[in-house]
Amino acid sequence: MDNLRQEKVQRFEEFVDKRLKPDLVHAIAQRDKVFEQQKIFADLGKNIENLEKNSVTSLRTLVNLGSEVYLQAEVPDTQHIFVDVGFGFHVEFTWSEALNYIEKREEKIARQIEEYTQLIASIKAQIKLVCEGIRELLQLPAEKSLPERIF
Repeated sequence: MDNLRQEKVQRFEEFVDKRLKPDLVHAIAQRDKVFEQQKIFADLGKNIENLEKNSVTSLRTLVNLGSEVYLQAEVPDTQHIFVDVGFGFHVEFTWSEALNYIEKREEKIARQIEEYTQLIASIKAQIKLVCEGIRELLQLPAEKSLPERIF
């Protein structure tokens, strides 16, 4: 009976280590990528709003060519901008069109963040459930939960 219990514990531990933990790491990494996209679009929206607010029609800027090599560039007409819409495609937008596009993308990104957050919570719950199963198999006493603080 003891060997059977040890085999079950080992299988549960392998499941946590080889399946659940990598899934959790992957889901957190994916959510972090989406957070980066959210910041990029938020920054773009703020930049467009600043251009509108200050009535900027042309500007000089530095463009990163890669490997921290910059080139000074002059933009003669800022009324139209190109926005990366994914898969290497850029679409020319007016400021208002770009802001509408950004708003829709931010809504989609917020949904993606929520989905990943729920997935992460689900994986953490599965890990906790398996750990509780291991604890029961080993007949260890239940962990005492900390009292909740009221602020």
